[in-house]
Amino acid sequence: MRTLVVCVDRTGDLSRKTGLETPVAGWEAVQSLVVDMGVADPEDSSVNTLLEALRVTRDLRDDDDDAVVAAVSGVGDDVTADRSVAEQVDDLLERYDPDSAIVVVDSEEDERLVPIVESRVQVDAVDRVVVRQARDLESTYYLLKQFLADEELRQTVLVPIGIVLLVFPALMMLTGSLAVAAASITTVIGLFLLYKGLSVDDYLATLPGQVRDALYSGRVSIVTYVVAVGLALVGVFAGALRLSELPMTTPPLLAGMAFVYYSVPWLALGGLAASTGRLFDELIQHDEVRTSFLNLPFGVLAVALVVRGFSAYFVERAALVDSLTVPVVQVGALTVHGFALTPEERLASFVVLGVFVSLVGIRVSTRFSETDYDDVEQVLER
Repeated sequence: MRTLVVCVDRTGDLSRKTGLETPVAGWEAVQSLVVDMGVADPEDSSVNTLLEALRVTRDLRDDDDDAVVAAVSGVGDDVTADRSVAEQVDDLLERYDPDSAIVVVDSEEDERLVPIVESRVQVDAVDRVVVRQARDLESTYYLLKQFLADEELRQTVLVPIGIVLLVFPALMMLTGSLAVAAASITTVIGLFLLYKGLSVDDYLATLPGQVRDALYSGRVSIVTYVVAVGLALVGVFAGALRLSELPMTTPPLLAGMAFVYYSVPWLALGGLAASTGRLFDELIQHDEVRTSFLNLPFGVLAVALVVRGFSAYFVERAALVDSLTVPVVQVGALTVHGFALTPEERLASFVVLGVFVSLVGIRVSTRFSETDYDDVEQVLER
């Protein structure tokens, strides 16, 4: 018994991409055609169709069937391609005189050629090859599979989406307004994105360990940080209290300047407390102080003076505070009569004072960085 295992290609890819004339028949010839087709276009499904034809032929030969494998390819379009395939099938039947045939296809278009083969020889089966590796579908599938397998990604993406889908209808029923519900959901999503984007979750995760280590190591900065937070709260309260005393018609810029004017001194004290504690920790742990830690208190004070000066300029021009008055100063025979500074003079004085404090900080940090701390300790021991 002889079976013709024929791989049909209606679009003509086999002959066009490899440059070979069809029909191609015989085990070695089809194997060579597979290699040529794979090199020409590895993504073409015809490669898998040829391999399937070889597999079917091998299985038939194992069952004592004198099977012959072949491949035919259409030339031209539509009717012309069908006629060329018919001529190639006739050539194969004349050469090998098979008792039956098995047609191997990879698409519905190729399957249209089955009646042509069936009209000339008995067709026992039609083997349609479905390639499992479809690039777009498979890539999407494996990306989704990998995404669902990652617990962190599931919690970051799926949980917020699930909460939104549950909360949105509830807000719609409670408020009865689509705009309010959408605005609420958008606000929550924005806060969540900021929470993740600024790595607040990572900071909060490491914060307990940092506090525990700081408490166990006896750092001075723990106390100074608490003092700094308290002073900052006092500063915010002082600024808010002053805002509550302003008329409702006060422009927003002026109200902001008033808040800054009354809160900056307290905020500056808090910054000085925190930076001083950090400076002492550095000195205790490393027996030396880096230049940046020495500059920090002076920098905080300089910035506070400049900000205080600019905010004072606005609030004084708006008559919310009195002008800065220098009292009478008498040193021996020298007497300085009191005078009042204009808003511009007051601003210039604070800016100059801030620059002076910054320069003093640079000078002090440079002086200490050039000091040998071992020599200082030896002097102290003496």
